[in-house]
Amino acid sequence: MATDIKDTIHAVDAAALMGLLPARPRLLALGEPTHGEDALLELRNELFRQLVEQEGYRTIALETDCLRGLVVDDHVTSGAGTLDEVMEHGFSHGWGVSAANRELVRWMRAYNEGRPASERLRFAGFDGPLEITGAESPRQALTAFHGYLAARVDADLLPCTADILDELLGTDDRWTEPAAMTDPARSVGRSDGAGRLRLLADDLVALLDEQRPYLITVSSADEWERARLYGRTALGLLRYHHWTADTSPARLTRLVAVRDQMMSRNLLALADRGPTFVYAHNAHLQREKSSMRMGGRPLEWWSAGALVDAELGEEYAFVAMALGAIRHQGVDTPQPDTLEGLLYALPEERCVVDARRLAAVLGDGQPARRVSPWFGYAPLDPAHLAAGDGLVFVRDVPRR
Repeated sequence: MATDIKDTIHAVDAAALMGLLPARPRLLALGEPTHGEDALLELRNELFRQLVEQEGYRTIALETDCLRGLVVDDHVTSGAGTLDEVMEHGFSHGWGVSAANRELVRWMRAYNEGRPASERLRFAGFDGPLEITGAESPRQALTAFHGYLAARVDADLLPCTADILDELLGTDDRWTEPAAMTDPARSVGRSDGAGRLRLLADDLVALLDEQRPYLITVSSADEWERARLYGRTALGLLRYHHWTADTSPARLTRLVAVRDQMMSRNLLALADRGPTFVYAHNAHLQREKSSMRMGGRPLEWWSAGALVDAELGEEYAFVAMALGAIRHQGVDTPQPDTLEGLLYALPEERCVVDARRLAAVLGDGQPARRVSPWFGYAPLDPAHLAAGDGLVFVRDVPRR
């Protein structure tokens, strides 16, 4: 068995990843089972550099706020802002303090220096403007979207003025109230004003679609792309706030599903741009249903990866990541009967695994699912092994 498993592994590089696939996908997604480990992000950076140089990838998309990501994209493409400013304002979830993320941004800016626009690397966040403690106000997305249309179409076609939007939005702290995540009564998501904003946002998106033949002639490609981003983000945020005010048992399931739906629409838009390397948690990128416990309830929902896969088919590829030990997080040597334990027994410190071949080798002798000692680490479900295009295994994750 050990010899058979060894036959499924390769050195970790872009060529090995691409060798698992029938053709270059528009979206190549690499997942991670835990956040915040710079050693994994350094591996991500290394693979992205190789994909740029060897395979023609030009965009990297990370699990960070899609609107904040515009700050990073402006910096790497045009040099706007300082690196310190970009790391402070261009990332959500605290990712801006990561040394590996900082190095990624620095390298992308250096690569782009002096290159024509068609050859420059692009950065994108594909998460919504959301945190575990709540969601942002829809103000930024909605007012930017309205402003784009107001500058280009007849005012009589607009469903409202900017002043009406401002009045309905009110103060941002109404929307960002942290208590709304646990107390639906504290959410403004089902107020009369929020309901009217949702209808207006839908009308604005419809107007964008109706006027597309004209708008693409009076907008740069970036302006058009950002307008679409603002529109879908405004609608997604209003939908998310709507469900924070829900009192039914489906509330949390709806919230995680809306988040991944927002992610999927951002990823599909990036696929239209060209070959994109995507990096996020396995649970957001896998093809199978995702699951977790939240608020004492088991939740199941279709991930962004599953939704994108349903749209793109073979043009979406997903490579999961599995880890051996993360001793500084209390994740010790895996049990030998788990998937991670089988891979840990190999001498390689890290490797690319042909997931489907490994599943065939294991046959009916499916490994046990590893039990995580820490909420922030989600071991792979061996039952999902054959649903991925590959697997990257890292034996020991050092502290950075």
